[in-house]
Amino acid sequence: MKYIIKPFQLIYSLYAMALFVVLLLLLMPFFFIASFFGRIKGGNMMFRLCTLWADIWFTLIGIYPKTIHEAKSTEKRPCVFVANHISYLDIPMIVKIIREPVRPLGKYEMSKIPLFGFLYRNAAVMVDRSSAKNRARSVRTLKQFIRFGVSIFIFPEGTFNETAQPLKSFYDGAFRIAIETQTPIQPLIFPDTVKRLHHSSVFSFTPGICRAILLESVEVAGMTHHDVSKLKEIVHAKMEEAVRRYRS
Repeated sequence: MKYIIKPFQLIYSLYAMALFVVLLLLLMPFFFIASFFGRIKGGNMMFRLCTLWADIWFTLIGIYPKTIHEAKSTEKRPCVFVANHISYLDIPMIVKIIREPVRPLGKYEMSKIPLFGFLYRNAAVMVDRSSAKNRARSVRTLKQFIRFGVSIFIFPEGTFNETAQPLKSFYDGAFRIAIETQTPIQPLIFPDTVKRLHHSSVFSFTPGICRAILLESVEVAGMTHHDVSKLKEIVHAKMEEAVRRYRS
């Protein structure tokens, strides 16, 4: 059966990727105009354009994002969004399900991609992990966005989780920023993105439901730099339990 399905999946994947690029090209003049309005206003305009792009793209490729709020009453803005990372589809899901301006932390290497790189440089905060100076500058930029009332988004695992475990270990960055700015952590999980697009191949697209679950917000009021490890453990445990629960 898989030998019959595979050619159709390849065609579908090529269609999804082609549409991805075509829609970006159509919106590129508007992204270019937005880039003249500065990092805050212009960046917010770009994020809204990305939201429009995601609405159209997901609909046309037959992937249906579904947002579930487990404790909406605890959610506050601005916040530090953190999520598991297991698929290239995680990034489009950010602009699809978060319906307010946010700045994700992205790898510097992504900014070198033609076309997409221009958008990435203007709508995200780049980080070159090989440079301590660059990492420090990225942290300062993320804090600045929070001060302007804009939420930030970080994948605390750093890279794709290709292990058999629900989550990899977390880096300190997101939790240190949350404590230093006294900004709540908003955990988020994507349990289905790996089913819709496996990290092993860009030709593994499959249509269907793709859930995003916003978990109960985690307050950091009163915490100091001594509590970074504790906060990280709390959020990791909360997210790991949720990943197991929603995938079972």
